[in-house]
Amino acid sequence: MSGEPAQQNQERSEFAARCDAIEEAYEFMLAYAAQGLPHEHGSTSGSQIREFLRRCEQALDGLADAAGRAVRHVDVKDPSPYDAFVSVLDHDARNAMAAVRLVLAQPSIGSQLVDNLNASSHVRAVLTDLFLLDEALKR
Repeated sequence: MSGEPAQQNQERSEFAARCDAIEEAYEFMLAYAAQGLPHEHGSTSGSQIREFLRRCEQALDGLADAAGRAVRHVDVKDPSPYDAFVSVLDHDARNAMAAVRLVLAQPSIGSQLVDNLNASSHVRAVLTDLFLLDEALKR
């Protein structure tokens, strides 16, 4: 039993790190989209866009599993609402990951493409899911 709080902290930290990576990528994408770059080549932010997108993709891949592990340590009478919401998060994360992978598959990533990714309901759904779940886990 002595390892349980440490494992709980580790699982919560893993989930938090994934949330941070997704949020950081989104913030970087907002700034990148605002620059009006026709392609990623020749600018500092252009050289960074793929790395932010890759980190976002990695964070999305398995996000629901990480959330589920973090949720298991929430002391509630009925865990079914949490489990149901993790299923929603899983669906949204898979959709957002598909959109990120589509952008990464392009030979060049310009600001307009990233602006369209930012506007994607899939990406926004994941962000909203994360904000909601994070608040619920704090309670």
